[in-house]
Amino acid sequence: MDAQHKVRLEREGSVGVIVIDNPPINAGSAAVRAGLLSAIQAVQADASLQAAILIGAGKTFIAGSDLREFGLRLVEPQLPDVIAAIEACPKPFVAALHGAALGGGFELALGCDARVAAPGTVVGLPEVTLGIIPGAGGTQRLPRIVGVPRAIAMVCSGERVPAAQALQAGLVDDLAASEASLRTAAVARAEALAARGGKRRLRDLPVPESDAAAIEAAAEAALRAGKRRPQVAAAIAAVRSTATLPIDEGLRQEREVFQRLRLGREARALRHQFFAERDSARVPVLQGVAPRSADTVAVLGAGTMGTGIALAALAAGCTVLLIEQDAAALERGTQRIHHHYADRTRAGKLDAAQAHAQQQRLHPGLDWSALAEADLVIEAVFEDLEVKQQVFARIGAIARPGAVLASNTSYLDLDAIANATQRPQDVIGLHFFSPANVMRLLEVVRGAASAPDALATGMAFGRRLGKLPLLTGNAFGFVGNRLYAAYRRQCEFLIEEGAWPGQVDAALQQFGFAMGPFAVADLSGLDIAWRMRQAHAAKRDPAARYVDIPDRLCEAGRLGRKTGAGYYRYSESGERTVDPAVHAVIAQARAVKGIAPRKVDDAEIQRRALLALANEAALLLAEGVAAHPTDVDLALVNGYGFPRWEGGVVFWARERGEQALREDFAWLADVSEPGSRRGDPSVLLSSAG
Repeated sequence: MDAQHKVRLEREGSVGVIVIDNPPINAGSAAVRAGLLSAIQAVQADASLQAAILIGAGKTFIAGSDLREFGLRLVEPQLPDVIAAIEACPKPFVAALHGAALGGGFELALGCDARVAAPGTVVGLPEVTLGIIPGAGGTQRLPRIVGVPRAIAMVCSGERVPAAQALQAGLVDDLAASEASLRTAAVARAEALAARGGKRRLRDLPVPESDAAAIEAAAEAALRAGKRRPQVAAAIAAVRSTATLPIDEGLRQEREVFQRLRLGREARALRHQFFAERDSARVPVLQGVAPRSADTVAVLGAGTMGTGIALAALAAGCTVLLIEQDAAALERGTQRIHHHYADRTRAGKLDAAQAHAQQQRLHPGLDWSALAEADLVIEAVFEDLEVKQQVFARIGAIARPGAVLASNTSYLDLDAIANATQRPQDVIGLHFFSPANVMRLLEVVRGAASAPDALATGMAFGRRLGKLPLLTGNAFGFVGNRLYAAYRRQCEFLIEEGAWPGQVDAALQQFGFAMGPFAVADLSGLDIAWRMRQAHAAKRDPAARYVDIPDRLCEAGRLGRKTGAGYYRYSESGERTVDPAVHAVIAQARAVKGIAPRKVDDAEIQRRALLALANEAALLLAEGVAAHPTDVDLALVNGYGFPRWEGGVVFWARERGEQALREDFAWLADVSEPGSRRGDPSVLLSSAG
């Protein structure tokens, strides 16, 4: 569609109404920019028009730029040209905001002479989260409203500011009574500005003086929260420059940095994550399938996982029935939930009224017959197939017809669980990650008999909870844990060959992982993976390479942090130290197998860990367990601490190219023998899974 159809100029008396119509989010594409510039010029040339407003058609203003253009040479006119035309026009312009005014959309609004917002609008500059900085004046105009410290915090965090707070901060000048009255309110504001002589450009305002210590504190806090990524440092420098540079020079420097960063690898990786999230919601088998209701949720099991799921559902507005069979366990779980709300209220993260309202929707009990009231039943009991089968046989008989029955299993065969009921079509997997009320990833597992509308319910429920739901096939470990098992196994090979746990953890943290695999194992408990290995020992190929070091540690009672010792030793305060006893266990295991330890460098550790993930991803895709190649990257980043700025292992693989990957996979198979499986790298490079 050309620029004329993306932007149109209408009239309200002496006010021009420039309507941006580029569904679904009115992205600021090249056609939109050209249409805006043409409309601005038409307003300036029309003597009968005294002012103008900018307003979005549909559900939003401009929710951001068209990121598909960011890896290319940007087509003229660029956004700074559009904003410069607004500022150069002698007639006032008012931005009428609803839905979202983000990134370039908010920068466009800041280039206007006033901003009027509808209730429910959010504004912000999220560019740093995409590996870049605002490039159309955001770092230069925002500090003139809120000051340098607040601008640093906003820009570096990508904060989305709700309309009421935006009004208090001066980010918008007025709130319309409703979205329906927004256009009228903006026109009235434009008429008033014209009557008073017009222009109120932010570029003409001085930057408020700020205490140097406050600026330094804001900068350090932003760097720490942003893991000292290059775009965070660049954004801080750009915002700080407003206090010393003329605005035109500040705008020029800002644009230069923006253009350099947007073509860099980190920005490409973060855009990859952005598009991966968008693509993950497109599940062809669920296209047009309406989900069932999920307003009343029963959570079976009041342990750490069950209470976490309950908290997530309560925060999403659901009524939650928390069911246990043990009174003491139910009391502990209920108290855990109440303590959570007390802590959140005390910290100012939730007001008392909200906390009270959410707790009022919690109904703990021991009577399983209450399950009949639920739209969705989520089982969160011990990870044992026989136990889960017994539970599902019981809830299948109690739950009302049409209710969705979900298992929170993280490894087990969903079909074996579903077949314990007389209604396997109603059974899905909902694999939450701990803590369930915090972690964003949610695997929605498709069983052989799972009905499409039951799966659609799981996906919709996940989105309602603010999670990132990924549809997976029913295979051992699904997507996330299967990937992590391959990664952890390769790291175990490395310590058997000559590396130490501390070295492996440090090398992978240096790459960007939130924690190394052995520190993670200690945190979650070595006995969890040990039980899983014991359960599957009979199915394991006796010829396959197997590292028994973790088993030796468990047999010695070293189960991780909870016992004060695992791969590391832990003080009462939780301080972690290297333990020579672990090195002795590893050395003995090597000696039993006749392995002479060799020097392993950090580069090899990182390469083998990434290749293990990439190889397993290729196997998962070939088996149809993952729906999209990029779902692998979403799982790793949102569930396993893979650095977002590296894009994920599929992004990494695509950067390497098919021929290099084939050689890499062959090398990995050689060092991992016997029993290794080699994936086909071509499936990682395609756009469809």
